[in-house]
Amino acid sequence: MPADPAPTDSPEAAATEPAAPACVMCFNASDASGAAGLAGDIATVAAMGAHALPVVTSIVMRDTADVFDQQAIDPDAVSEQARTVLEDVTVGAWKVGFLGSAEGVSAVAEVLSDYADVPAVAYLPALAWLEEDKLQPYLESFRELILPSAEVLVGNHKALQDLLLPDWDSERPPSARELAVAAGEHGTRHVLVTGILLPAKGKEQFIDNVLATPQGAIAGEKFEMFDAGFVGAGDTLSAALAALLASGTEITAAVSEALSFLDQSLDAGFRPGMGNIVPDRFFWALPPPEEGEGNGDDAAPGGGSSGGGPGGRGGPGTPPEQDEGKSKGAPRRVH
Repeated sequence: MPADPAPTDSPEAAATEPAAPACVMCFNASDASGAAGLAGDIATVAAMGAHALPVVTSIVMRDTADVFDQQAIDPDAVSEQARTVLEDVTVGAWKVGFLGSAEGVSAVAEVLSDYADVPAVAYLPALAWLEEDKLQPYLESFRELILPSAEVLVGNHKALQDLLLPDWDSERPPSARELAVAAGEHGTRHVLVTGILLPAKGKEQFIDNVLATPQGAIAGEKFEMFDAGFVGAGDTLSAALAALLASGTEITAAVSEALSFLDQSLDAGFRPGMGNIVPDRFFWALPPPEEGEGNGDDAAPGGGSSGGGPGGRGGPGTPPEQDEGKSKGAPRRVH
């Protein structure tokens, strides 16, 4: 009969164990394409040096181009997944993604309300594919139940307008501050609005990403628009932000770093199928190119930079002063 394993909760054992990374509980859909949903959350949180606690809220049938259907998980099963882990692990932040149904929203909101001191990053993806009779109850529940717990609401400009200002009738789109005011009425403290189209300057087209409160815009960065379609960008940004908040990073610094991480992930993105490009969340794990390589036709989209591992736990580092191209298929470092 095998001997009982040595206890790991003794002071001696605890003193010799490495410190655990910050933990992020991610409520999101299972996405077999690996582009978005929990797969994207897990990869992003790991790349940021934190530990993901994935809770499945829905099973989405999709490829890298389109969403075809989804099967929501029973709300009691969603709640039980989360509470079982929460009895054991201390959570530093929540990442709230697609929750499957209005009932799923309610189940997750109840969990969040029991841990009010834990910052929540709520991400609203584009849900045009969801049937109308399910979409409107979902958005209503999300507004009333998730927004009061959200430290930051993240979403594309159009998605947030549909959620927060569905009756907006002005010819101009609402500003980030106006969206933040609407979110603030439900208790949300910050709104990170992405995909704000800026006027073109010659052949260059930029999009703005703005962090705002009801008092006004407080941070943001603009990026040149990629001439490509991506899937999983919003989940990547929001999961990165949640991981940074879990580690104690201040909100404006966390937003800046999360946006930089997203930009580099998209810059190094790859196309695993016939659809859209998937962000490479481990762009920093690729070695620098050898002299004379990386600037040809086989370079990754945009010629992504390859920063070393940082953050104390092997996560993405500060981008180098000058971007370097890298060839596809280069072996990754194993950490």
